[in-house]
Amino acid sequence: MHILFVCTGNICRSPTAERLAMAYAAERGLALTASSAGTHGLTGHPMDQSAATVLRQLGGDEEGFVARRISPRMAEEADLILTMTSRHRDAVLGIAPRRLRRTFTLLEAAELVRSSEATSLDQIADARAKHSVSTLDIEDPYKRAHEMYEEIGQQIADTLPEILRLI
Repeated sequence: MHILFVCTGNICRSPTAERLAMAYAAERGLALTASSAGTHGLTGHPMDQSAATVLRQLGGDEEGFVARRISPRMAEEADLILTMTSRHRDAVLGIAPRRLRRTFTLLEAAELVRSSEATSLDQIADARAKHSVSTLDIEDPYKRAHEMYEEIGQQIADTLPEILRLI
């Protein structure tokens, strides 16, 4: 399975999710690849330093990361697309409308897995019509206090295991 994580600049939230998903998958022996991109990706930039620090504290590694902007091809090639906000989800669907059943916000997907007890991607797609999700967005910590990066990093780290249960 390949998961594509999407945020705005691809230097804070989505690379944190990408690298933590890979670390968690490796720990659990899961067949998973992950990548990330931004709707307004700062192409060629490394991770934000505060985000990279938090990533390391949470058990991930930013080594070799380079930001990029999402393309229709990236979206088409992903088995699952997890965005950080509903606005990002809408942007992905604007360039890849056929990916509706595979595109969710990270918090939405995790809540749908929990509330529907889904065990497959098709089941969480079906659950979207039956279950209401109140919180969809993960805040952007960019250029805010380090504590905000820690809070957002922890939120991502706490949410990923729900998604990885599907693999």
